[in-house]
Amino acid sequence: MRKIAFGYSTRCNIRCSHCVAAGDIPDNKKMELGKAKQIIREMAVAGVAGISFTAGEPFIFFDDLLELVALCRELNIYTRVVTNSYWAKKPEKAEQQLGLLKECGLSQLRLSYSRWHQQHVPSGNILNVVRGCRKKDIDYFVSFVTDFSEEDDAYEQFLRDNKLKFFPEPVIYAGRADSFDRESIFTDYQENCCAMNPYLAPDLNMYACCDAGSHFTTTNFFLLGNLKNHTIEQLFIKSETNSLYNCIRSMGISTIASFSGVSAREIVTYRKCELCKRLFDSPELLVKLQEAGGSDLQTWVR
Repeated sequence: MRKIAFGYSTRCNIRCSHCVAAGDIPDNKKMELGKAKQIIREMAVAGVAGISFTAGEPFIFFDDLLELVALCRELNIYTRVVTNSYWAKKPEKAEQQLGLLKECGLSQLRLSYSRWHQQHVPSGNILNVVRGCRKKDIDYFVSFVTDFSEEDDAYEQFLRDNKLKFFPEPVIYAGRADSFDRESIFTDYQENCCAMNPYLAPDLNMYACCDAGSHFTTTNFFLLGNLKNHTIEQLFIKSETNSLYNCIRSMGISTIASFSGVSAREIVTYRKCELCKRLFDSPELLVKLQEAGGSDLQTWVR
């Protein structure tokens, strides 16, 4: 199934120090509403069945968001909205806005939560959103972003105490989080396969990876192209037929690293996205992997 992270705008009303979607310099790009609708119609023709509205804070442009979600319902596209819940200061306000989204056909809400988010947004807002989702019968989950330190224990306990559905999500050390101190990790050897859902930015650049991939600025390895010069169908085909992308999906980052000469001892000290950056944001390694992507690399399996 084709699905995509849709960056309607990069504008956000809070400035989290861990944000993978932003760097040090504020970025306030935004699509035109009419252009976004045109793109979504083209996505439907291209077989896109799921759209996640993300990047900045989608609720800043709430009226636009309602129109986009309604269009997706008309086109039979599953919709998710990622939000920091700033707008849910009062239960009544949260329930009202969720009711409007439900009427437009929203499928799911993803609530961003962490010790960094909650420096700007009270944890009570999360409870207001969840209670509103339950009343309006909207599927939800809390994306609990963590570096797995003891500092996060109280935040996780809050979610458990309030019986919220949540999933721990590791910090991605890119964007603003690239400057974070972190220790090397040591764990069992993992394949680290990655689904690599594409990401469409407000400037109409499309990337094969919706996480750290848009920050690989040395090689731009994950940049598929721009919709000003290509169709959605062409860029999806490029993503789906690239031999190295498919190796990432099927073989995993760790296996590719082993093939490229990184020692097993060193591989287990890396987080997935950091290992990916080491391999694919290095011009020298990328040339080697591109030469092997269609043949030798694909035989490096059990």
